[in-house]
Formats: sequence, C-alpha cells, structure tokens
Amino acid sequence: MTDAYTKLMERVKDIGRLSCVEQLLDWDQQVYMPSGGANARAELSALIAGMAHEKLVADETGTLLGDVQTVEGDFVVETNMRETRRAFERASKVPTELVKEIAYTSALTKEAWAKAREESDFGKFAPHLEKLLDLKKQVAEHIGYETEAYDALMDEFEPGAEAAEIENVFSNLRSATVALLERLGSSTTKPDRSILTRHFPRAQQEVLSRRMSESLGFDYKSGRIDVTVHPFCTTIGGPSDIRITTRYMENFLSGALFGTLHETGHALYEQGLPAEHLFTPMGQYVSLGIHESQSRMWENLVGRSRPFWQCHWEQVKAMFPEALGDVSLDEFYGAINAVRPSFIRVEADELTYNMHIILRFEIERALFTGELAVVDIPAAWNDKMQELLGVTPPNDREGCLQDIHWSMGIFGYFPTYALGNLYAAQFFAKAKEDIPDLFERIAGNDHTPLLDWLRANIHQHGRRYRANELVEVVTGKPLSIAPFVDYATEKFSAIYGV
Repeated sequence: MTDAYTKLMERVKDIGRLSCVEQLLDWDQQVYMPSGGANARAELSALIAGMAHEKLVADETGTLLGDVQTVEGDFVVETNMRETRRAFERASKVPTELVKEIAYTSALTKEAWAKAREESDFGKFAPHLEKLLDLKKQVAEHIGYETEAYDALMDEFEPGAEAAEIENVFSNLRSATVALLERLGSSTTKPDRSILTRHFPRAQQEVLSRRMSESLGFDYKSGRIDVTVHPFCTTIGGPSDIRITTRYMENFLSGALFGTLHETGHALYEQGLPAEHLFTPMGQYVSLGIHESQSRMWENLVGRSRPFWQCHWEQVKAMFPEALGDVSLDEFYGAINAVRPSFIRVEADELTYNMHIILRFEIERALFTGELAVVDIPAAWNDKMQELLGVTPPNDREGCLQDIHWSMGIFGYFPTYALGNLYAAQFFAKAKEDIPDLFERIAGNDHTPLLDWLRANIHQHGRRYRANELVEVVTGKPLSIAPFVDYATEKFSAIYGV
C-alpha cells in the first residue's frame, strides 16, 4: 500500500485512540467519578474532543486524502477511504471551539440531569438543555442540510437517514402496532406481570447478570460490568476492552436482567469487530441502528423467547425461591412478555417500546424546527404519552427526565432504537432460515450458532457497508417493517390466545 495511505491510517488510528480516551472519561464519570469532579472532567473532555477534532480536520489530513490512490477491488482500502473522507468533510465544517464547547457543556449537563432526575425537577435541567440544544443547532447549520436541521444530526448516527423517510417508516409501524394492540386488548388472557415486582435481592441479581451475559458469549477477559444510573455499553480499547453497565432494583427483576442482556448484545458486536482493523473504519460498527439491532436481538428475540427460558428457568427460580417458588415457566414467560403501556422506555415491552421512540423522535424534531420550546417539553411529553400509550407520567423523573441522551448532546439518536428493532427482526428471520435448529440450540444453552452467524454476516464487515446495504447483503431484501410485525403478531397472539 502507498506511503500516503499508511500515514493517513496512522493518523486515523490516533484519532480513534483519542476517541477511546474520551469514552473512558465518560465511562468513569457515569460509573465512579464523585459528583464534585464535574467541572474538572468537563475541562478534560473538552481538551480531548478538541485534540481529536483538530487532528481530523488538519491540512495534513486533507492532503493525505488527496494523495491516496484508491485500489479498486480492495474493499478494506475503499471502506477506510470512504469513511475517513466522510468524517473529514463533515468535521471540517464545524469549528474546533464549538466541538470543545459541546464536550465541556455536555460533561456539566450530565451532572445537572442526574440531579434534576433525582429530584424530579425538569426546571433545574432546562437551562442546561437550552444551551446544549443551541450548540447542536449551530452544528447543524455548519454542516448544512437540504430539508431540516434534524437531518444533519441524525446523519451522524444513521448515515443517509432523513427525518421525512423515518417519519414514513414510523407511521406504518405505528399503524401496525396499534392494530395488534387492539387485538391483544380483546383477549381475556392477561399475563401476571406483578410476578416481576416481588423482592429480588441485589446480590443474587448481580450473580444472575454475569451468568446471563457469559451464557450469551460475553468475554469477561476483555470486558467488565458495572453499575450506573442509565445503563450503557462503551468501547475503551476495541474488542479487548468493552465496558457494560446495568442498574439493580430489588422490586423489579426485569430491569437488570433484560438491561444486562441488552448491553451484552452491544458488547458482543464490539467484541466481534475485526481486531486487525482497530481504530479504523473497517474495525468500527456500521451505524447505531445496526448496533441497536444486536442488543435488541439478544434481549428480546433470544432473551424473551420460550426456548431461552426452557434452559434457564429452573436455575433462576432456584436463585429467587421466595419470589419465584410458586411460579411456573408459563407464568414467568407470560410475565416477561406482558404487553402493557409503561412510563419508562427501557422497561417497555416489545410492542409499546416503539411508541416511546416515536414520541422522542417527534419531540426532538419539533425542538429543531422551533415548534417546541425547551420549557414546554414536560407538557408536550405528557400529551404525547397519553396520545401514543394512553398513560400520563406522574412526575418528570418517570417522564421527560428518564433518559440521559439529551444531556450528552446526542440529538438524532433516538430513531435508531426503533430502526434497531426492525433490523433485528429481519436479521433474525434470516438467521432462522440459515440455522434450522436455532431454537433447539438456544434451548440447550448453545448460543454459538447464532453468534457465529452474526460474526460472519454482520460483525466481520466493520463499516464496509452502509446500514441499508448491509440489510440487503444479509437478507436479500431492503429494510421492511414486515419481519417485525410478523414476529410480534405470531409471538403475542400465542401468548394472548388471539
């Protein structure tokens, strides 16, 4: 390979290394840092973000991009060049000082969010959100857009996606979901979800979380699990250092149980990316929608399936004899799949979950068009909760303050959660075709066939394909809501007897 390409990739790797340092600072802030360290952490975060940005947009980067002669047929070079050029062109439009200010402001805003959430007082968070929103609007204007500012921000997380297109997908998904919810509502079969709200000691939950993540294939020699306010997964050193977090509630088993399965899905993707391409686009995930497909697949299509619990039920029942001693497998399976509108997104069932995402998408979009002011978010949130889910949160903590994302300045991220559900269902349908005994293997606690399938069809490709291309490469069809609707209809019709 040419000397220019080698120099360019070393530069790209350094930017990737700086990004990992930034992730480490963020992980520490959310897991271990004392609240008094916020100001100093903000300065550190701004410094690292600024260094990474300056290195990316430097004249030398542009010169090397111009000097490299792409080798046709070498998809590694083609991928790295395409994605590096995209990153360079996007970042070059945004001033470094703005990048640093966003990093600084976000570090402080995360602390403000945590305190406001604890006190259930949106008013204490609003001024911080106002500032961060204004900064992100500036980013959108610098980057530019054809239709609306939200497109420029969403493109960071799901390259090529546009709000109008997402609106159409979500409209169809909403209609299909409402129709299925109406069918289920007519059933006289009502799973008893209260089973999950008995007393589940934290110590046993911690053991269970680790066992479950290990059973899926998470390698603890290259990862760890910790506790935080809002669970997440982050990459500190590529596949060799993946951190997942969870949170424990002794009166609600599903929170940590399925939260851990979810974050393990993210971690398995990161641990499956090609280590030989560490810190370059070929060693990075496709999009956050594809990333979310991995977490939602392991959490729901595997973790909430009956074959999965045929294997794990007796073990879990023995761990919580007082809470689950009188519960049958059928009752537990029904409880973890009960469809019921809830206030909290991360605790929502598979059907109503997408309504939570549609709500956030509509609110974010309105914030960037100017149709909604920050001060009016709580009222708008509650109105949309009533419209989409038929419930109204009793307070800000269980309403508009429940998610950390806005405090991090990642507007345009939420749509990827629902897209992840759609990608997951379409991928899983194909996996079942290719692995005829998939559910039998899951029932036997053998997740290797599915993990190997994901490694071969998704993980190993790094960022070779864009999300829409990857779906067609893997499944032979463009993204559709049909696989998700078919899956949900079959599963929940059986559970509710309709």
